[in-house]
Amino acid sequence: MDDLETRELRYFTAVAETLHFGRAAERLGIAQPPLSRAIAQLERRLGVQLLDRNRRGVALTEAGRVLLRESRLALAAVAAAARRTRRAGDSQLVLVTKAGASHELLRRLLNAPDAPPVEILLCEVGEQAGLLRDGSADVAIMHHPYDDLAGFDTEELQVEGQVAILPATHPLAVRETLTLAEVSDVPDLPIARWPRLDGSYPDGPGPEVRTQSKLAQLVALGRTLLVIPASSRAWQWPEHVAVPVVDAPEVTTMLAWPSTSRSPEVAAFVRAAVALRAAA
Repeated sequence: MDDLETRELRYFTAVAETLHFGRAAERLGIAQPPLSRAIAQLERRLGVQLLDRNRRGVALTEAGRVLLRESRLALAAVAAAARRTRRAGDSQLVLVTKAGASHELLRRLLNAPDAPPVEILLCEVGEQAGLLRDGSADVAIMHHPYDDLAGFDTEELQVEGQVAILPATHPLAVRETLTLAEVSDVPDLPIARWPRLDGSYPDGPGPEVRTQSKLAQLVALGRTLLVIPASSRAWQWPEHVAVPVVDAPEVTTMLAWPSTSRSPEVAAFVRAAVALRAAA
């Protein structure tokens, strides 16, 4: 029998993440003996050993690592289904976008003819994909090649160049244009490092940043610079200057939504966005 219950997945995930039956039981709010019995029963049903148990503690087997990965995906999908179901009767869709990004485009989208009512959910760098997948949002403004678009349907909205955001007092701030080589080799102003899609940071001397507010202040204090899409300058402070980076790769702004979505509100919003792009 291959059916797995959500309860079983939650129990196993708690044990697999803590590698301790007592702490897992405490997290779940149940006693340890029934938790141990449930995991043993799950192993018997699947016909594989999920956990190595010995005097030193608990460790995942290869089968256990596979089930942990799949359990997280399944539980996330169940939670997303619940959130979307709760909102099914609400005609207002939720649009998630990185704070400060594509400001003028967002304004035009919200005012587009025939666009349905929209609630705006602002997030930090790289968070849109997770918020779409867990059902917290219905549609997102994302940027290729930087954001994770796997599993989403998309519509291209605009293609643009990038600019360097510098402290206004820095010598490079008076330049009309810059190159990637120039902004990548400024000893007193190392370029800020954004997290990769997996959450890790690239190597380099620049500060690790994840929030717009932290980044803006570090630039204003003369501690870093960054290269961003030109339309993301909406959050620029008076202490900042934006200089075009002529050889930076172009960035494509996309409207993205889950490929499984059947929401008429999402479809209406996408149509309004396509019409807006055609009229531009």
